[in-house]
Amino acid sequence: MRRSGSTRRVGRTFRTVAAVVACGVAPAALTAVPAHAREPVRHAPHWELKDSGTPEVRLRGLSAVSRNTAWVAGTAGTVLRTTDGGASWRNVSPPGAADLQFRDIEAFDARRAVVLAIGEGEASRVYRTDDGGATWTEAFRNTDPRAFYDCLTFFDRRHGLAMSDPVDGRFRILSTGDGGRTWKVLPGDGMPAAQEGEAGFAASGQCLVASGPKDVWLATGGAARARVLHSADRGLTWTAADTPIPAGDPARGVFGLAFRDRTHGLAVGGDYRPDQASPQAAARTGDGGANWRSAVTPVPAYRSGVAWLPHSRSSALAVGPTGTDLTTDGGRNWRTVDGGSYDTVDCTPDPGCWAAGEKGRIARLES
Repeated sequence: MRRSGSTRRVGRTFRTVAAVVACGVAPAALTAVPAHAREPVRHAPHWELKDSGTPEVRLRGLSAVSRNTAWVAGTAGTVLRTTDGGASWRNVSPPGAADLQFRDIEAFDARRAVVLAIGEGEASRVYRTDDGGATWTEAFRNTDPRAFYDCLTFFDRRHGLAMSDPVDGRFRILSTGDGGRTWKVLPGDGMPAAQEGEAGFAASGQCLVASGPKDVWLATGGAARARVLHSADRGLTWTAADTPIPAGDPARGVFGLAFRDRTHGLAVGGDYRPDQASPQAAARTGDGGANWRSAVTPVPAYRSGVAWLPHSRSSALAVGPTGTDLTTDGGRNWRTVDGGSYDTVDCTPDPGCWAAGEKGRIARLES
């Protein structure tokens, strides 16, 4: 989480997921298929854990390149990479980064990636590798003690943004036009004023997400209203919209966003404290984030990560410490389909889905 510290096989595979849920799968696991549905869903999809070799690390940063290649990042300056579908993981952490908290990573392929370390002042840094993590270059180090960077995102291989909690009453946006090699702070005059106590949550690398060449959304919490800010010009100007996800406390708000195009998006969040309920912790938009509606059947608990299933216009997964939920109707209704703990989820077009979280947990969706 931000200052508190708590804190992408479609086709048959994902159509089967929808069939399982429609038939009434038990909340315990995707593999718990009722008797009358066993024949048509003989190979029900499920999360298959992969041995990361890092049980002491919490992995909140995840970038899925393909069904075979993925990068994860987490506590103790850890960055891991697989190119064999998770059968093995190579520790490619930047040297001298053991005191850093990596919360977001964006990979372009098996060799090129950009990773964000969070924290106040110089703890917020950006590194880039062009050789699969064999070497890293520090591309940005925050020197403003008031700034705290939470998330980053890329529109393409060159253009990307990172966001900081408010400085001088506005969220601060960092921009790159060369793939993350150099960064500059954008002017703040196009950013709406922040609410008192408003900030981002560095919980899953999904508090700042892009879709298409210019659209980007920023999720907030910790204030009276949980909001989503939208820019259609790569972060120069922004508009803010309230969401129905409860806020009013530093631990509550929108934690993760996913847009399948520039119009249709999902938001998840809640209250990250395990002893607090998280009602109405999911919302959806059909107009690019100008308006948000609560889910009819929301996720049952706090969720920090969300991802659209590839090649689907209506199905998505949401994850959190108490389980995985599935929607097959564009976020109107959610059903818990797995009880494992994950903080973030990402899916690829080839297709494949990955999840990561506490105790070095990494999983891939298998059929």
